[in-house]
Amino acid sequence: MPVLATNAESETGIPTSLSNELPSETMEEIEHTCPQPRLTLSAPAPFAGDTSCQCKAPHEKLTIAQARLGTPVDRPVRVYADGIFDLFHAGHARALMQAKTLFPNSYLLVGVCSDDLTHEFKGFTVMNEAERYEALRHCRYVDEVIRDAPWTLTPEFLEKHKIDFVAHDDIPYSSAGSDDVYKHIKEAGMFVPTQRTEGISTSDIITRIVRDYDVYARRNLQRGYTAKELNVSFINEKKYRFQNQVDKMKEKVKNVEEKSKEFVNRVEERSHDLIQKWEEKSREFIGNFLELFGPDGAWKQMFQERSGRMLQALSPRQSPTSSPTRGRSPSRSPSPPSPWLFRKASPPSSPKAASASISSMSEGDEDEK
Repeated sequence: MPVLATNAESETGIPTSLSNELPSETMEEIEHTCPQPRLTLSAPAPFAGDTSCQCKAPHEKLTIAQARLGTPVDRPVRVYADGIFDLFHAGHARALMQAKTLFPNSYLLVGVCSDDLTHEFKGFTVMNEAERYEALRHCRYVDEVIRDAPWTLTPEFLEKHKIDFVAHDDIPYSSAGSDDVYKHIKEAGMFVPTQRTEGISTSDIITRIVRDYDVYARRNLQRGYTAKELNVSFINEKKYRFQNQVDKMKEKVKNVEEKSKEFVNRVEERSHDLIQKWEEKSREFIGNFLELFGPDGAWKQMFQERSGRMLQALSPRQSPTSSPTRGRSPSRSPSPPSPWLFRKASPPSSPKAASASISSMSEGDEDEK
């Protein structure tokens, strides 16, 4: 078992020192004390100290085949990935995820280059080095962050951090006077390729911003940034503000048009309903009218019935055709006049009724004779 000195473990759980008083004959029995992968995500990944891995046990060289089989069992496989990681995005996270899952038990160290190195070999960055360090610390796949990482990996750096493999995409990276800064890592059998994520990169994001510069300048002016903060001239500021007002007016007009269309659609739907109901009511009214006043309607039948009753009421009663034999003498007194003669004659309701009345009166006179 290794003998740890007092205060040998740091706050992050990574041993910082081993006792230098270990006898030489016991060095072969020293166990690995390499830091283990993070098991909790409640805190950001730690920064690497001056000596990242202080394990005193022999650090044997591994092959990719051995690492994929899960060996060695007494320590994790230490995988290193480096980069600029400006405007940290999903492509960065996906590359780190691939590096983390290359082997069954991996400890992922991520090196981030400083501003000085990046500006010298690649160009200006949007985020400064402190912001880029913090972005990497809060990625769930990262176990340790190495600040001010070298642009080209040296044997001393690999030995200092006990790095087993280096993960990066397989595209030759020409920089710092070299056709491929990872060439010597590939020749040593320590390089493990990852896949790039198409369609997203830091350069793509910056290109979008530059292409739509006016849009983002107007956006930030609306959000309260000053023209001085945006490095915008006085004339451009007035132009952007005028364009913002025009856009607001267009938006209002668009909203009014949409509301007008909705109102017209509602009116059309309502008018269709009203026309349909009017048609139904019209058909119902016409049907009822024809049923009442048509050729075979109820009103005609009722009129005929009432006309018949009126004619029957206006017509006089007819005398009997034969009178009974009376046992009286021929010299009889004249009979009194019939009561109907004294009735006030009402005007006949029709020519037929008048002729019927005259005929009845003539028959009555003949009977009296």
